[in-house]
Amino acid sequence: MRRTMIAGLIAVVVAVSACGTSGTSGDGELAGQTVDVVGTWSGEEQVRFEKVLDAFENKTGAEVRYTGAGDELPTVVQTRVSGGTPPSVALVSQPGFAAQLAKSGAIKPVHDKVEEAVVANYAPIWKKLGSFDSMLYGVYFKIANKSTVWYNTKAFESVALSPEQPATWDRFLSISRSLADAGVPAVSIAGADGWTLTDWFENIYLRTADLDSYDKLAKHELPWTDPTVKAALHELAKLFGDQKLIAGGSSGALQTEFAKSVTDVFGEPGKAAMVFEGDFVSGVISSSTKAVIGRDAGFFQFPSLNGSAPAVVAGGDMAVQFKDDEATNQFMQFLASPESGQVWAAQGGFLSANKGISTQSYPDDVTRALVQSVLDAGDNVRFDLSDLTPAAFGGSKGTGMWKALQDFLADPSKIDETMSRLESSAAKAYAP
Repeated sequence: MRRTMIAGLIAVVVAVSACGTSGTSGDGELAGQTVDVVGTWSGEEQVRFEKVLDAFENKTGAEVRYTGAGDELPTVVQTRVSGGTPPSVALVSQPGFAAQLAKSGAIKPVHDKVEEAVVANYAPIWKKLGSFDSMLYGVYFKIANKSTVWYNTKAFESVALSPEQPATWDRFLSISRSLADAGVPAVSIAGADGWTLTDWFENIYLRTADLDSYDKLAKHELPWTDPTVKAALHELAKLFGDQKLIAGGSSGALQTEFAKSVTDVFGEPGKAAMVFEGDFVSGVISSSTKAVIGRDAGFFQFPSLNGSAPAVVAGGDMAVQFKDDEATNQFMQFLASPESGQVWAAQGGFLSANKGISTQSYPDDVTRALVQSVLDAGDNVRFDLSDLTPAAFGGSKGTGMWKALQDFLADPSKIDETMSRLESSAAKAYAP
C-alpha cells in the first residue's frame, strides 16, 4: 500500500503501551500475557493505533507491545522470524509478503472465532483477500480507498463550473476540457512517482475489464499483451495524450512527486483543479495547505466506464499472526470486531471495510462518504494490482510497471510498445 511509501523511511522505534485491566480488580482474563505487535505506523498514526491497543488491554488485562517499523516492516519481520523471535502479530500492507509468510509456515491460519467475525463483519471479498490456499490467514484492519478524485472548489467556481460528480469517464474528460479551455489545467499528475500511474491504470482496468480478468492479470494468468490491457491503455491515453489537460504537460507531470501534485491543486496559487489518488490525499491537504476539506476540497469516486458498476481499488493493512496462544487469538478477534475499529475511527485518519462500524463513528462527512463508497462497492473491491505482483514488476522504481507507465505518460501513442514492455518485465518477474 502506498501510504507507507509516501511516509518515507523511518527508524524502527519500540513503544510499549501501558498495561490496562478490565473490571474493578485490575485482573482481566488475559492478565500476565503479552501480545507483541509490529506495524508500519509511526507519529500520529501510532498514537491513534495505541489507543486501540489500550482498549484491548482494558478489555482483557493483557499487555500489548508495539513496534513501528515503517517501510522496513518486511525486513524487521523476516529478521525476527529467522532469529526465532517472531512477533505475535504483524500488520502487513503487501499481500505478496503475507502469502510468502503463509507458504513458509511462518504465520498461522486464524482460529474459528476470528473467521466467524470476518464473515459477519466484512463483505466476502475481504475474506478472499486475506486467504491463501483456501485458508484465512489475515484480517484487514485499516484500508485505503484508492479510487478517489479530489477537486478544488475555488478552481471550479473561478470558471463557473459546478464540481459535480461525473458519472462517466467521458463526462470527466468533458469537464477537464472545459476547465482547460477556461485556462485552468484540469489535473495534476504525480508522474515522478510511478506508483501513482499504476493506480491510474488499475482504476481504468477495473472498469473496462471484468473482475476475473483483473484477478488473472494480477497473477499473470493473462499476458500484458491481452486486448483488455490495450482497451484500458486506450482510455488512459485520452487523458495522458491531451497535454492541455495536465498541469505542466507530460514533461511537467514526470517531474512532479505525489505530495506536490496535491499542493499544486490546493496550495496558493493553485496550478490545477483536480488530483487523483487515495483517501490519504486528505492528509496532505490538511498538513501542507490552508484548504479546508469539505469546504475548499472535496472528492468524487473514480467515474464509470462503459456502464461499469461502482468499484474500488483498495490498499490495506492486514493483521497476520505468528503465534497460536489465547492472547494472540483474542487480539486477532478484537481486530476483526467493530469495537476495535470504532476506537480509531473516532480519532480520524482511518477507514475500515468492517460494515459493523457505524458510519457515524467517523468524524466528518467526507470520511463517512469515503467509507460508504467502499461498503457500497461490496465485492467489486480489488486490492491494488501492483501490490499483488512481484516487487520487481509492480513495486520498484525505474523498472516494471512504474517505468513502463512513466514512458507511456511521456508518449501515450505507444500503446502496443507499452504492452510489450509490460509483458516482458512481468515474464521476468514471475519466472520461477
